[in-house]
Amino acid sequence: MKFKTIAASIITVSAALVLAACGNNSGPSSSSSSDNKTLNLSATAALDTIDISKSTGYGQTGNVFESFYRLGKNGKPAAGLAKSGQVSKDCKTWTFKLRNAKWSNGDPITAEDFVYSWRRSLNPKTASPYSYLFSGVKNADEIAAGKMSPNKLGISAPDKSTVVVKLDRPIAYFKVLMAYPLFGPQNERVVKKYGKKYATKSEYQVYSGPFKIKNWNGTGDTWSFVKNNNYWDKKVVKLNKINYQVVKSTNTGYQMYQQGKLDLTPLSSEQVKNLKSNKDFTTYPYSLVRYIMYNFNDKNSINRKALRNRNIRLALSLSIDRDVLTKKVLGNGSTKPTGFVASELANDSKTGEDFAKQQAVKNTTVYNLALAKKYWKTGLKEIGQKSLTFNVLASNDDSDSDQLSQYLQSQWTKELKGIKINIDNIPGKSENSRAQNGDFDILLSHWGGDFNDPMTFMQIPMKNTSYNYGKWNNAEYNALVNRASNQDANDVNKRWNDLVKAARIVNSEQAITPLYQQTTAFLQKARVHGLIHNTAGTQWSYKYAYLK
Repeated sequence: MKFKTIAASIITVSAALVLAACGNNSGPSSSSSSDNKTLNLSATAALDTIDISKSTGYGQTGNVFESFYRLGKNGKPAAGLAKSGQVSKDCKTWTFKLRNAKWSNGDPITAEDFVYSWRRSLNPKTASPYSYLFSGVKNADEIAAGKMSPNKLGISAPDKSTVVVKLDRPIAYFKVLMAYPLFGPQNERVVKKYGKKYATKSEYQVYSGPFKIKNWNGTGDTWSFVKNNNYWDKKVVKLNKINYQVVKSTNTGYQMYQQGKLDLTPLSSEQVKNLKSNKDFTTYPYSLVRYIMYNFNDKNSINRKALRNRNIRLALSLSIDRDVLTKKVLGNGSTKPTGFVASELANDSKTGEDFAKQQAVKNTTVYNLALAKKYWKTGLKEIGQKSLTFNVLASNDDSDSDQLSQYLQSQWTKELKGIKINIDNIPGKSENSRAQNGDFDILLSHWGGDFNDPMTFMQIPMKNTSYNYGKWNNAEYNALVNRASNQDANDVNKRWNDLVKAARIVNSEQAITPLYQQTTAFLQKARVHGLIHNTAGTQWSYKYAYLK
């Protein structure tokens, strides 16, 4: 899978960081906090791209790019660039009527802008990391594979304000998917005007959302979102400006918060323990699961045989004490997972039960040392080895990565006889490159849901999915997910059962070993109101945010 940004404002921190001051006082206000139209936020790094075709996540940039809908409260689609959307009886044709909206430069937003954008994102030359999300739109798979012209894509513009989308099959979550900025419009005139410079700086881009970006050059540590006065719903946007500052340490973030330079700052696990009683303390959950991927095509023949062995994988999972991991190592409110699909993402329409509960398989993600050692001994015997050495690949850009990798190394070497663990904790870009090239034994990774449906996670282990870096392949799993996407797509109960069965295969096999589900703790100024936070998709919306 892609190493999605956990959130634009989550900071990586070492377990050794200790607070200099931990009282209940949230600190003095500076002149920056006295501005009741400017919100001050932090980020771990500069935005990687502002090209919606090439982005790997839209946690913050959903505020500057809008699609037919935007994500409102509780993950529900809310009013966006479409004033209406209708679907045919067979659920395979969607017709959107656009409102009278403009780009930030004053150009009208037209139906052709959507057609151009979708074709550009699916063109293999663009190399969009999210092109697979178009799967199900007529001819999308063939176009993404380079077997058909983008002009054959199932999207058309009968007139300037009408977009018609043709699907190969019904997509149960299509409406919420249409709130994702990836499916928004792009201004062809602007793309061609700037050519290779397009979207490399904030001035080489135009914006369709409540805000537009200023002073971003791709590498700088500061930039701003400013109110887009050409936005169709500008009357409800109360903020004039959102300032972003790259802050690489939670200790620095805390000090800036105390000085009134930040209105919201994420906390490390160590800080959480000291600041839980602070009146500004708050937590935001995510449909994000941190997990281990195994390399089923490992270049080392011994490790390849080992990681393809179910007993070895079960031993690695059952020797992890997720209570200790979530409560002591992390201590930030993160929770134990039941499987690789996040909890509170989707519920059974018949019973209301959480998908995460139904995916659970006994003795796969619990802490059971006796069983772990039994599986380990059996697995080693089956592959004819007495010892194994694995390299764990992790990104030092990720929150809590150092603590997590150290815990796994300590726990496995303590409990599993004959195992040796080496840690490769490297910058995210290097980690991404190595993962794509299959240059790892065990990969410490994560995925945050892009929409409120199990399918957002279940696409990851599918055969040939670009983010299936471990190359696990199970015919029964693929068949069940394909059935849910095709012949059972219009039958809510059959589709649900297909996905539950499929998830249970992954969990039974421990093809992916879940570690925890993310919750991030913050300090948030009392003056901040109206934030919309969702556990999936465009996580943060500032459209209705205000300060007082």
